[in-house]
Amino acid sequence: MQKYLIKHGSLTTNDVNFFLTQSDLPLTAETSHAITVYSSKLVSPSTKGQLKYIETMLDNDLTFCIGPAGTGKTYLAVAIAVSMLKKKQIRRIVLARPAVEAGEKLGFLPGDIQAKVNPYLRPLFDALEDMMDFALMKKFMELDIIEIIPLAFMRGRTLNEAAIICDEAQNTSALQMLMVLTRLGHGSKMIITGDITQIDLPAGQRSGMVEAIETLRRIKGIGSVELTQKDIVRHRLVQNIVRAYKKRKTKSEKT
Repeated sequence: MQKYLIKHGSLTTNDVNFFLTQSDLPLTAETSHAITVYSSKLVSPSTKGQLKYIETMLDNDLTFCIGPAGTGKTYLAVAIAVSMLKKKQIRRIVLARPAVEAGEKLGFLPGDIQAKVNPYLRPLFDALEDMMDFALMKKFMELDIIEIIPLAFMRGRTLNEAAIICDEAQNTSALQMLMVLTRLGHGSKMIITGDITQIDLPAGQRSGMVEAIETLRRIKGIGSVELTQKDIVRHRLVQNIVRAYKKRKTKSEKT
């Protein structure tokens, strides 16, 4: 808040409310749950929801996390994976997304496979680039220590000693989700993230992520976390944007 005040010269009521929601953790909680990555920075929770998310990922082999954009679902999952790799708790990281917009085949995009998947998988690259320098990330990818792939490329594999992250999982079908979940091998950790208010599946098709959470919630070793608007840590306007759209959707459902 002090840096913002120095830069802008004043604070509005909305600014104060924003910073209050972003600082609901005592300093001890932030530092004790800091995640060590390859860069010099430490990744720490900014909200109680994020703290619970980190604890759940550490305590379980399989974690589901749902929440709106900007809550750190993907970023914190990647941080946990990178930290495990650095500590040699795993041998590789596999990051995947269902390419719904591309029909999973990605045939309408020009170029080779890397060029085809890059635009859709870019958010995963962005998170990684924030946690290690580009040269190291490139080396890990060349050695297949880090894989960033469309979901369909996971079929038929068993992933041992790996951190597996399935992002945008609200757009998986029930069969796709089952395929992902059964890739989990010995010594591995899997994190499934998504925003169930942004489902792009065909009308009438149920999200595999929603079905999986309902089906597996009582199984030991499986955790589930729901992040909310209070956990949004992007630009202060993002909270207001998400809130406004949610309010509009609620009104339309009532009418």
